[in-house]
Amino acid sequence: MTTVNDTNVDHSFRAFVEALKADDDLVEINTEIDPYLEAAAITRLVCETDDKAPLFNNLKGMGKNGLFRILGAPGSLRASSRDRYGRLARHLALPPTASIKEILDKMLSASSLPPIEPKIVETGPVKEHCLTGDEIDLTALPVPMIHKSDGGKYLQTYGMHIMQSPDGTWTNWSIARAMVKDKNHLTGLVIEPQHIWQIHQMWKKEGKDVPWALCFGVPPAAIMASSMPIPDGVTEAGYVGAMTGRPLELVKCDTNNLYVPANAEIVFEGILSITEIADEGPFGEMHGYVFPGDRHKCPVYTVNKITYRTNPILPMSACGRLTDETHTMIGALAAAEIRKVCQLAGLPITDAFSPFESQVTWVALKVDTAKLRQMKLTAKEFQKKVGDVVFNHKAGYTIHRIVLVGDDIDVYNGKDVMWAFSTRCRPNADETFF
Repeated sequence: MTTVNDTNVDHSFRAFVEALKADDDLVEINTEIDPYLEAAAITRLVCETDDKAPLFNNLKGMGKNGLFRILGAPGSLRASSRDRYGRLARHLALPPTASIKEILDKMLSASSLPPIEPKIVETGPVKEHCLTGDEIDLTALPVPMIHKSDGGKYLQTYGMHIMQSPDGTWTNWSIARAMVKDKNHLTGLVIEPQHIWQIHQMWKKEGKDVPWALCFGVPPAAIMASSMPIPDGVTEAGYVGAMTGRPLELVKCDTNNLYVPANAEIVFEGILSITEIADEGPFGEMHGYVFPGDRHKCPVYTVNKITYRTNPILPMSACGRLTDETHTMIGALAAAEIRKVCQLAGLPITDAFSPFESQVTWVALKVDTAKLRQMKLTAKEFQKKVGDVVFNHKAGYTIHRIVLVGDDIDVYNGKDVMWAFSTRCRPNADETFF
């Protein structure tokens, strides 16, 4: 493994890509690859076999402006048990041998620290090139078709939406899928209880469209934070600063008052409509299924300007069966937040993880049995307390089943959790339904 300078990996997507190269965890593909299913099929194979991340340098349909290359599987697993979570660890500038618990502890660390506000800079690499007006044509870009039954080409699977509340007190960064509608429009999920849905509702009450930016290839620590169900009203920029120990560098958008990472690969500037809707979906999501023809009406994003750095890279998540970013990040980070929420509620929970074997629809909670005995609760009473906390919190939105285990079970080991569940949980007698 080549030595790499770790000092800026968490704040720079380009440094992150170089770190993967140094780890021998990246394959550059220079032969022409078709973004219609081929790039995603290769990425899907990588995800299902824990192979090296593919960087597609020569996509069919790439324009003279260099938009864009694609990095697949940016947060998936590695084959070696020694650095299985190395790609996630690199997001946070941790050693590639860091355990998943160390990674999640790092993500939670900022929740008890004061935010470190971002540093505003005049310009940055993302301002090197731009497209405006008739120059913008999303249909001409090599946007990937990820699954054959998808309702469209999903440009946004690993980028970061940026929106701000009307009063300016809350700026949210979050991941939510979006597909190309036409030359300068996208449509994507804006649904309860998402933070972008909450902010969309605020602007709706004002009767104004939502100023919006969508950033691709952002600081890796930022994309991790945008995947985590942190509390309503918390601004991710300050959270990431606290977690990494230094401020992120942001630059102002040209067409609105939002600020975006100065070293992002690509930024779309525009608005999210409060009135215009369009058909969205279907999309092959984290459960490994797609339901052909299952479309829903969702709000429309208008792209007014595109800024990008030289030779930009679009990160892509090809969601499906194990293991991709929806499992390693969304599932794992939801579990970390559930751990914190349970502890704040006074519950004797020491660890939490969403087993991959459950397609991250379960969360396994390790119970401090000594403290539980002191609480003098019946099993049913304790189950009810835990369920009421988890299932009524945003972090529990995608969780179907909570599995409570004792001190002898490692919740980060799926085989341990499945063994405990299969041999210790009596159907109905040991279950509470909500």
